[in-house]
Amino acid sequence: MTPRELEEICVAAAQAGARVLRELFEKPREIALKGRIDLVTDADRASEDRILQLLRERAPGTAVLAEESGESGRGEVRFLVDPLDGTTNYAHGVPLFSCTVAAEAGGEAVAGCTVDPLRTEVFRGHRGGGAWLGDRKLSVSAVTTLEAAVVCTGFPYGSRDRLPQMVAAFGRFTELARGTRRLGSAALDLAYVAAGRFDLFWEEGLRPWDVAAGAVLVREAGGLVTDFSGGSLDLSGGRIVASTPALHPAAIAVLRESR
Repeated sequence: MTPRELEEICVAAAQAGARVLRELFEKPREIALKGRIDLVTDADRASEDRILQLLRERAPGTAVLAEESGESGRGEVRFLVDPLDGTTNYAHGVPLFSCTVAAEAGGEAVAGCTVDPLRTEVFRGHRGGGAWLGDRKLSVSAVTTLEAAVVCTGFPYGSRDRLPQMVAAFGRFTELARGTRRLGSAALDLAYVAAGRFDLFWEEGLRPWDVAAGAVLVREAGGLVTDFSGGSLDLSGGRIVASTPALHPAAIAVLRESR
């Protein structure tokens, strides 16, 4: 399958999962703990079930790595599925969350889609094909200095031993930037960088399904996506910096200071 064909499947799958999330949002939730503070709801599972059903129909036997059900299938292409990115927001009725599906080949994300179910915004892209919000081609912002930037981050459920470094970075960025945000959905944060709504995003403790679609979107929108040292992004590495090209050196410098 070509990257464009993979994008089409990602879009269909993410939209299918998003419809489930939208339908269940106002209904009573069944909430369980996967860790000390890491939640999972019946909506996560229902959305993932619908996505996996669609992937079986559109790409039978293809490898899948999904947040709730793990790995299945095999092949050179692997779909990465986060049926509900922002579960804590969703469980508490906060309308900031997303459904995201990406396709990976050779260890690199090559296509992806992130859907905001309540705003019905569909962020999509594939390698060489640009990043899009509906019919509008996306481009990262033209911001060149931290003083003019709105930056965004998140704090993972694990890695609490690293909290001092995370807080130090958050404090430093807050001191230097125009504004600092924490939405609670890394996939949505990355989509917003691609759309020019945020100028920079950084976070650690993330999983491949959190960042794969967003990495495609930011790159195709003209941004840079790396690890904390400025090296190539490893989807399994857990650390990501995504920004405008002009901001990237400053972002890496702040993270280096904070460590």
